[in-house]
Amino acid sequence: MTTFPRSPKLTKGAIVALDPLNPVASVIIFQYNPKQLSRQLQARTAGPEGAPNEALRLAGPPTETITISELELDAADQLEKGNDVATSMGIYPQLSALEMLLYPKSAAVIANTALLLAGTIEVIQPEAPLTLFIWGVKRVLPVRITGFTINEIQYDPNLNPTVASLNLTMSVLSYNDFPVTHPGYYVFLTHQVVKETMAVIGSGTRNA
Repeated sequence: MTTFPRSPKLTKGAIVALDPLNPVASVIIFQYNPKQLSRQLQARTAGPEGAPNEALRLAGPPTETITISELELDAADQLEKGNDVATSMGIYPQLSALEMLLYPKSAAVIANTALLLAGTIEVIQPEAPLTLFIWGVKRVLPVRITGFTINEIQYDPNLNPTVASLNLTMSVLSYNDFPVTHPGYYVFLTHQVVKETMAVIGSGTRNA
């Protein structure tokens, strides 16, 4: 059975981690788009509740949490093609790439341990890479991954996972969370400008 030649090409979501100490970005393209994406927004008000003349003031963009449900990884296609990585390690590398977004680099841990042993009183904690959640060209967001659940479903004979399902939670980072010199400041500002444009289009739309 062949695919209809004019069927639209499906855009896949992705997570991209930009590390200033590593010129090669960590790009995690979703093998299959998740079955569900939930977003929760909460207003960020300026003054205390009930304060006169403050009811309509906003301290910044709303805090937003994104939850991805049932993000699937499956090595079946790669195994069928005889892919060496999938054959020897299953989907363990892809899972590791996601998990490492929550880990400080081991080199930084070793360096800080050495500083503490040398008597350094204050050690600067390592900074995570700028992580972007990309969901189509209109939604490119700086995020902090707050956690995820991994359900490993199938394994190869060496106990490497070959099928897994993930639920992923992210907090959107806005220009309130970055200094003005940080790229994340402008990524979010661009996202807001795009959203404002979409809102104008939406408010001008009338049902037939």
